[in-house]
Amino acid sequence: MKEYTVRPNKDADEWFVKIEDVSPEKSYPKMDEAIRHAEKAADDNRPARLIIYNHHNDIVDEKTYR
Repeated sequence: MKEYTVRPNKDADEWFVKIEDVSPEKSYPKMDEAIRHAEKAADDNRPARLIIYNHHNDIVDEKTYR
């Protein structure tokens, strides 16, 4: 199962979608944009898990796509 994450940069002014929490696939200026992209990627590549972090790097949501 692939794992996708949405994480902010250190200043939380850019949001990254990462696969397997390695290198960023793409960056977005807004968290909502990054979440939309990550949800689509996880949905298209089932089975997958999506973990979303806030600007404090706390997990705010987890979703599993089967």
